[in-house]
Amino acid sequence: MANFSKSNVPQFSVDVYQNEYLPEGGREVNAIVTVTATGGGTIGSAVTASHLYSPGEGPSAAVVLMVDCSGSMDYPPAKMRNARDATAAAIDALRDGVHFAVVGGTHLAKEVYPGDGTLAVADAATREQARQALRRLSAGGGTAIGTWLRLADRLLASADVAIRHGILLTDGRNEHESPEDLKAALDACAGRFTCDARGVGTDWEVKEVTVIASALLGTADIVADPAGLAADFTQMMETAMGKEVADVSLRLWTPVGTTVRFVKQVAPTVEELTGRRIEAGPRAGDYPLGSWGDESRDYHVCVEVPPANIGQEMLAARLSLVVPRPDSSVRNLGAQGLVRAVWTDDTAASTSINPQVAHYTGQAELAQVIQQGLDLRKEGDIDGATAKLGRAVQLANASGNADTAKLLAKVVDVVDAATGTVRLKAKVEEADEMTLETRSTKTVRVKK
Repeated sequence: MANFSKSNVPQFSVDVYQNEYLPEGGREVNAIVTVTATGGGTIGSAVTASHLYSPGEGPSAAVVLMVDCSGSMDYPPAKMRNARDATAAAIDALRDGVHFAVVGGTHLAKEVYPGDGTLAVADAATREQARQALRRLSAGGGTAIGTWLRLADRLLASADVAIRHGILLTDGRNEHESPEDLKAALDACAGRFTCDARGVGTDWEVKEVTVIASALLGTADIVADPAGLAADFTQMMETAMGKEVADVSLRLWTPVGTTVRFVKQVAPTVEELTGRRIEAGPRAGDYPLGSWGDESRDYHVCVEVPPANIGQEMLAARLSLVVPRPDSSVRNLGAQGLVRAVWTDDTAASTSINPQVAHYTGQAELAQVIQQGLDLRKEGDIDGATAKLGRAVQLANASGNADTAKLLAKVVDVVDAATGTVRLKAKVEEADEMTLETRSTKTVRVKK
């Protein structure tokens, strides 16, 4: 197993890409903010507080695996076997010293391992005990995902660790609790742990799984063939084990008279953050970014500034990164970015759209029109669906989003990608449609 020390904490940086020039009276300022965490060997980083780590190990972490054990997991019987194998593979990928538990989910939530209301600590012995316990997993009962999440939250809260993460697998719709119950559970768990969600097969509801992952700042995906679960679970766990700093927030300060129009993640996926703002003092707010390892993500920040005359300039926003301290204060990660506004009568300067801003505006539209097109297709609006999915093909082609283009080509026949001329396929495999819907928010970065 990998051995980490405090010097493994990554160094954060913030880069801002924008066209700061506005015409006289112009008010809208857009910027793409790239946040990067690199070089987990940085010594003296601002976040090397002792509470982030267990002695001699990497960042202290806890993981709860939530496995659907509803009756439908027995159809076909291989599905339950694949789920057990995948959970075992994920447990094998745990770093020594990580706290973990397994929950079996039906219309109730049951502790499968260790089963005593606590978390086990990963080593050779506990991994083997967990594998033995997985053999007792069997299918039977309904589906109430909110109860699984609440139990995971209680278990994760029992460990004094820096990083708390869940992995959730379901094969069906959340039929045994109301949407309000699920939302209440997600609201209760948000900010307490992150969670990756997976749907196996094709009998589950895409929007339920993506809402879970979105609320808990994790990833969502489809595993159409249960045989692929073990590889997917292993990859998810390896990614979770690479997280080194938890609960990072983007702090946005704006001057008097400036309004934040929106803040959204735009890479590697589109994720709306505007409504998640937590006030952080005069004219400042924090937007949760979740847990980080060595990685880079892009965010689109849009603010509205007071109108000004030619030649004037102002600081439109100041961005920084913070993490919570045990005493409820925050620690600044030392990375900062500035968003500026400069009013000019140079038409060429004020009408030029920054390439990063233009690209991600298109990627956000791509995610939106795919969702709209698929919804219209389900409603039987062929013309509307064709128009939306045609626009999606056009945007995917223009931005070089080859993965999304391939998924779209399984739902529509592409006549001309450049103009977005398409025909809906008469017959579409359910797995292909669900894959497109689940992965519609995945983006590509700006072409260099």
